[in-house]
Amino acid sequence: SGRYIVAAAVDGELRITAAAEQIVITANSAEKVYDGTVLTDAGYTFTDGILLEGDVLTAVVQGSISDAGTSVNKVTSYKVMRGDVDVTACYSFADCVDGVLKVTPAAVTITSGSASKQYDGKALTCDKVTAEGFVKGEGAAYTVTGSQTKVGSSKNTFTYVLNDNTKAGNYVITVVEGTLTVSPEEAPKTGDDTNSALWACLMGLSAAGIAGIAVTRKKDEI
Repeated sequence: SGRYIVAAAVDGELRITAAAEQIVITANSAEKVYDGTVLTDAGYTFTDGILLEGDVLTAVVQGSISDAGTSVNKVTSYKVMRGDVDVTACYSFADCVDGVLKVTPAAVTITSGSASKQYDGKALTCDKVTAEGFVKGEGAAYTVTGSQTKVGSSKNTFTYVLNDNTKAGNYVITVVEGTLTVSPEEAPKTGDDTNSALWACLMGLSAAGIAGIAVTRKKDEI
């Protein structure tokens, strides 16, 4: 009878290697004008066309800024899920790319008031100051120094000091000075009723005086 030789069974090995092409995750960048609130953006993008159908990549992005300037928006973690199974190890990842969060200063215009009057020997001033562009709850205190006494014009100068809760770096401030104008006194109007009456009175007296002189001369001649 024939003989059969049975060899011992050897277990095989299944090895799964990560995909060779690397995935790059990039955090979003964002920008806005200063408005007193915090700027954040949790969004991100990643290399398309590598994930297998049904696999879902999620990432956590952290970063924030409120005052004018720039800040890093960073990918702090990520994973790839296939249903309830974490398959992150099946993929290769390159270094994540940071985004940039940027807040630009807000524009503010501060304007002093204008005023005018006729010369009266007293100084002309105007304490009115308006400001446009400050975030609600922020602002400045003003000291107006403009003054005009003589006939002519000058700028309504002023200084300002930002409030304690208002940072200079968050604003680009433009100063606009108003104008103070003193005009000459008006000359008396020709035809003014009071002056007319006075002149009429004087003329009447003059006429009466001339008439009296004429009568006296006539008496002397007789």
